[in-house]
Amino acid sequence: MSDITMPKLSDTMIEGTLVKWLKKAGDKIEIGDILAEVETDKATMEMEAFDEGILTEITVPEGGVVKVGERLAVLDGGSSSGKPSAPAPAPAAKPSPAPAPKPVPKSAAPVTPKPRAAAIAAGPQVKASPLAKKIAAERGVDLSGVAGSGPGGRIVAADVPEKGAAPAARSVTAAAAPAARIEVPSSDADKRVPLSGMRRTIAERLLASKTQIPHFYLSLEIDAAPLVALRKDINSAAEASGTPKVTINDFVLLATARAAALHQKINSAFAGDAVVEYATVNLSVAIAVEDGLITPVIRNAQKLTLREISSAVKDLAVRARAKKLKPEEYQGGTVTVSNLGAFGIESFYAIINPPQAAILAVGTIVKKPVVNAQDQVVAGQRMTLALSGDHRVVDGAAGAEFLATLKKTLETPATLLF
Repeated sequence: MSDITMPKLSDTMIEGTLVKWLKKAGDKIEIGDILAEVETDKATMEMEAFDEGILTEITVPEGGVVKVGERLAVLDGGSSSGKPSAPAPAPAAKPSPAPAPKPVPKSAAPVTPKPRAAAIAAGPQVKASPLAKKIAAERGVDLSGVAGSGPGGRIVAADVPEKGAAPAARSVTAAAAPAARIEVPSSDADKRVPLSGMRRTIAERLLASKTQIPHFYLSLEIDAAPLVALRKDINSAAEASGTPKVTINDFVLLATARAAALHQKINSAFAGDAVVEYATVNLSVAIAVEDGLITPVIRNAQKLTLREISSAVKDLAVRARAKKLKPEEYQGGTVTVSNLGAFGIESFYAIINPPQAAILAVGTIVKKPVVNAQDQVVAGQRMTLALSGDHRVVDGAAGAEFLATLKKTLETPATLLF
């Protein structure tokens, strides 16, 4: 017998809600089978089986909230699975000095996973979920040197680093030291809303960011008139041809990705004893969802076209709001863009998304009187860009150079079409 426990399905997950069981007591389970749907702090995800056997008992009903590592069900991995069992050391022959609170699943015999398309060459001692192995194979990462954060030290999807990234970079996300609790007065007429997993994670990560990362801020205005004009021309042609339209944010995202590729310090992270300079721009995009926000990632964004960026962000936004993102779709970002222009916000400064070193805040386009090159006061269209930087990695001059490149690109937006 072994326990099926709540896996750590994201890098910030503390607990999960068992949304739906897809298997029932008495079912035969194979490695890689989808057991249930679990809602994490980021998305609703499928939970895979790590072992095989018979599902003998479900201990958490649908709707139950369970901490990572706690028991969800019981799996009998003995010969009742319908497969011949090989002799294996009896558990009683090696008594444990104390019962382990989070037992590591054991089957009656060593199990060799069935061949899968995403199999990765890893040593026999590497314990990893099927999803983690798939992601590692796609990224070309050797799992033998990766520390697992799942039950029993198993490597889960959130533990797999980007290719070439130093695992130490993830240490920046550690929670800040506990602060003194502030008592909040309330009355019986007031409504007390318990924190959701997402809201708790946002609170913890942003507190850690503001207390551990020395933020500094830069901002400038750009002439948005050329951008508005080009977008109008593109969308007029798109409407005539029946193709999707583009947004101002699509231009901003592509311009940011290309500028970050040119200014390496912006596309970096502080890793304690080193600075990790990322080889590609994996652009995190802040998306507002029902209970907060999430930052899905557009990978290799600096290599995409305007249409590709537009299509990618639309797809990610739809699935983010439906809580259907996969872990690899919201992990591994290297720089973030947060745009509140659609809400009429003219300017703001965003909090850095750790372990990244920079985040760009984008405001709405505002019509205002401006002085042109002939010293005449004319009607203009202006947009504010504000950069928050980690001063351990980015200096003021480096941030200013990045914003200058971004300004030049967005004021001559036709360059983004090539």
